[in-house]
Amino acid sequence: MSSTEIKKIGVLTSGGDGPGMNAGIRSVVRSALSEGLEVAGIIRGYQGLIDDDVIPMNHRSVANIINRGGTILKTARSEEFKTDEGQKKALATLKKHNIDALVVIGGDGSYRGARDLLQKYNFPVVALPGTIDNDLCGTDQTIGCHTAVHTALEAIDKIRDTVHSMERIFVIEVMGNHSGYIAMEVAVGSGAEELLVPERPFDYEKICAKIKKGHESGKISWMIVTAEGAAKAPEVAEAIGTRTGFETRFVVLGHIQRGGVPLAPDRILATRLGAAAVDLLVKGESGKAVGVVKRQINVVPLTVACEKQNSLLEEYYRLIEVLT
Repeated sequence: MSSTEIKKIGVLTSGGDGPGMNAGIRSVVRSALSEGLEVAGIIRGYQGLIDDDVIPMNHRSVANIINRGGTILKTARSEEFKTDEGQKKALATLKKHNIDALVVIGGDGSYRGARDLLQKYNFPVVALPGTIDNDLCGTDQTIGCHTAVHTALEAIDKIRDTVHSMERIFVIEVMGNHSGYIAMEVAVGSGAEELLVPERPFDYEKICAKIKKGHESGKISWMIVTAEGAAKAPEVAEAIGTRTGFETRFVVLGHIQRGGVPLAPDRILATRLGAAAVDLLVKGESGKAVGVVKRQINVVPLTVACEKQNSLLEEYYRLIEVLT
């Protein structure tokens, strides 16, 4: 489809929400309007396409949302969209509303959905990296990752006060089912003594041996950060408490990491990427994901962007080991 054929763009948010998504929606809508295009918002992501939940959007639709967490378009995970039947329903909705191209804001699952629309049905699509896990290729940062880490770190700083005051072992569980990004960042940023992530196996016996050795030298308190996909905090606390005989507590931070006012880096990133996505579609380019590398806009094929990355893992583990 050439740029002259694109008259209307759809935008959706999919998967887990993240701070900064609203800034991305705002940028897509107003950038498209500035090019003389119409814009449609799809409610609840791919499921909204299946259910024909589509609304027109204008300048006022996105007024005063740049500083709001979550997403005004709502979001959902759609198992139905993974089927051929669900995808055909979604495509029929796009055609019904005369939507010529789609901007998808989401993580790896959302990217795979966009890739299916492109590869199976040749539908023009561009994706923005909206995930707190910061685990997509082609970008140094994803929308929401800065704010999620900041939120988790603030909570852990408060927990550390109790860790030291009561001289206990604390296990703190953060989000990251398949990615250890948040756990890595907050573990190093908070001065945690141990890190558990899905990308690397761990050994309870080695962890407990370190704790006992530290205890013998006078180090009573100990803080362990685990990503939810590596191990659940209650299980880790029970295992360590049983093996060491030391009082061990756990805290699950949960969904507080997804919400809240987006920090400046997430607002700015989302704004830049939203405009870049529209620019690509106007130029007749699709099947791309936009990101930033070394602060410059970076564009990669969706097939490349779907791959995961965690290049800092070994460096972070070394830092924790050296600084404990």
